Amino acid sequence: MQKIAIFGGTFNPIHWGHLLMAETALSQIELDRIIWVPTYHPPHKLNAEMLLSYDHRLEMVQLALDQHPNFEVSQVEEVEQERSSKSYAVDTWRRLQLLYPDVLWYWLIGLDAFQSLPRWYGHRELAQHCRWLVAPRLDANLLTAGSSPADGVESIAIKSTETVCARVADALATLSIQVHWQVLPMPLVEISSSLIRQYCRQQRSIRYLVPESVRLYILQHQLYAEVSDPHS
Repeated sequence: MQKIAIFGGTFNPIHWGHLLMAETALSQIELDRIIWVPTYHPPHKLNAEMLLSYDHRLEMVQLALDQHPNFEVSQVEEVEQERSSKSYAVDTWRRLQLLYPDVLWYWLIGLDAFQSLPRWYGHRELAQHCRWLVAPRLDANLLTAGSSPADGVESIAIKSTETVCARVADALATLSIQVHWQVLPMPLVEISSSLIRQYCRQQRSIRYLVPESVRLYILQHQLYAEVSDPHS
């Protein structure tokens, strides 16, 4: 049985943090592949700032993953869009399950998104049929009482993330839903898509925040701001 992880998101734009998260999961969980699924019409980000068209976001993901033997880009949500006005994760998983039978499914996800899992459409089915790989996040409000600076930043982040994930699991358990999750031990990367969009608006360089092919694509198409990168 293959072990495949789904990595969904708007990828607006994709950046090195996404890639590090995926590579960490691939190597540490010994996955066979990771399927990247750019969201076609995100149900909870309809008014997201500067959300690019699906075609632009898809192209940047394809550029970033070019040549990686275990990363695959799926346009499954574009197909789903023909039948629904929004892209729901459970529909994505159902369709992928038909395309890839006999698979042990994982879902690669950030902490904020995992916290919202109990509110997802179709969460009961999805939570129980996938194993959840959660990227750690450092937040002063999430530190456990027993943490100290001597523990190290990454260790504190993992502990606090585990605490939050356990709360999510408890919330689902009250609904008789069992969820399998684990935190990915990985370096903390303070890069976000919103930061990159902000840098573009401020005419600041985004070199080394995104793959070079993605940076050049953003410049070529003048995405996020009608300005040029001053350090191109």
